[in-house]
Amino acid sequence: MSRILIADDHKSTSEGLSIALEAQDHSTHTVFDGESAVEAVRVHFFDLAIVDIRMPKKDGMEVLEAVKSISPETSVMIMTAFGSIELAVEAMQKGAIDVITKPFTLEQIEVKIERALEGRRLSLENEYLRREEELRYNFDEIIGESAKMGVVYRTIQTVAPTNSNVLIFGESGTGKELIARAIHKNSLRKGKPFIKVNCAALAEGVLESELFGHERGAFTNAIGQKPGRFEMANSGTLFLDEIGEVSLTTQVKLLRVLQEREFERVGGTKTIQVDVRLVAATSRDLPALIQSGEFREDLYYRLNVVPIEIPPLRERREDIPTLVAHFLPKYNAETGKKVRDIHPEAMQLLTTYAWPGNVRELENAIERAVVLARGNVVTPENLSLGLELSLLPESTDLRHANSEGVTLTEMVEAFEKQLLWDAYLKANRVKAEAAKLLGIERSTFRYKFDKHDLSFLDESS
Repeated sequence: MSRILIADDHKSTSEGLSIALEAQDHSTHTVFDGESAVEAVRVHFFDLAIVDIRMPKKDGMEVLEAVKSISPETSVMIMTAFGSIELAVEAMQKGAIDVITKPFTLEQIEVKIERALEGRRLSLENEYLRREEELRYNFDEIIGESAKMGVVYRTIQTVAPTNSNVLIFGESGTGKELIARAIHKNSLRKGKPFIKVNCAALAEGVLESELFGHERGAFTNAIGQKPGRFEMANSGTLFLDEIGEVSLTTQVKLLRVLQEREFERVGGTKTIQVDVRLVAATSRDLPALIQSGEFREDLYYRLNVVPIEIPPLRERREDIPTLVAHFLPKYNAETGKKVRDIHPEAMQLLTTYAWPGNVRELENAIERAVVLARGNVVTPENLSLGLELSLLPESTDLRHANSEGVTLTEMVEAFEKQLLWDAYLKANRVKAEAAKLLGIERSTFRYKFDKHDLSFLDESS
């Protein structure tokens, strides 16, 4: 589904074109003068603007220039009943992708519009692939514009130029490795190695060898000398993911490296000195592990010089549409599909789901949806988000209903009502606190509270 602006002072032309395009599953917005066209672009984003050359208040060329200034990603097609080579050349020089001469048939303009939208899609995918190659793990690869992600960005900007150790806290799938890479890419060590180790994926003996290396004959199958990750990361950054899974024995050796900047390989006697900036990450509660004797307090304070906490996706739902827009061209490029948009009901599902697997789960869901989509729009049927009927309130028939006769909209509405209900009671019937629990504005919570007629909760108190 593409968003298309139609600007023509002939209402019959603009309205007829709007009807035809909406029948093709596009969303249209019609205006009848140049100033209204420019104002519409200031307020809304459009994939394509179809602009008549002669209109009151501002002509098509003025609108074209304004659109390219306000929204460079919006493609513009010019319509004219006074076509000429000079006009076409001028329009193209100012950024138009095509000039359509009136009169035209619906079939003719539909072909031109589909060609324009396809060209825009390919351009976006090519730009994505170029950025993926050049800035694969740079700061720009962290997606999110929410206030909580703003705190993360500012911390990265502050700590990256230093040599201080960083401890990243966050649930599984929140993007801890991306944060670590952003710190490295924006540091003075950016031209040096970035080496990562997933501590949870390796057994204790194997992890020790991976970190510190080993000498020939140090253990069975040690047929040669092997440098460890600390050596490989010398002068650069070492990222230790899931540091909370490291054994107490290995923790002692890590502490020595951080204090003395030296170690010996497993089975060796030669002391090796290194200059490594350490970034660690965990999805576990390290203070609780300290209390239970599973994690060394002195190591914790060595690691936790600068803490960065990544919010789970359910606490920054406003970033979901941005993340979806980022993942769509990626998986279009990988699968060869042409999925351009998300159906509003599908987007509602995406923004109300709890996302226990965070951004990683969202990315997997979009990849699956692109693969399963039959057209160019992701529909609710393409999503599989693990929503359980047991999460729905007792008062709804959905808990006991068969799938027959139950619409997707009813399921989403009931699930949203349950979320509001639970948050309101958990917040002791304080709407502002309930809104905070859900990560939404108070005005949004009040609107949805009234929409679902939950006032009986106040009356029952």
